[in-house]
Amino acid sequence: MANTKKITDTEERKKVKRAARKKATPKAKRDYPRGSKKKKVKKLARGTSKR
Repeated sequence: MANTKKITDTEERKKVKRAARKKATPKAKRDYPRGSKKKKVKKLARGTSKR
């Protein structure tokens, strides 16, 4: 991605970013399901409130 920190005009910044994105090589397909590497959250105990 192009470095657009110095560009203050948002429209110009958008154009530069979009052009850079189009020019970049496409990303490879995932070899694992999306979100499978997320940390799993344990379910809290049901019933009485924990206070």
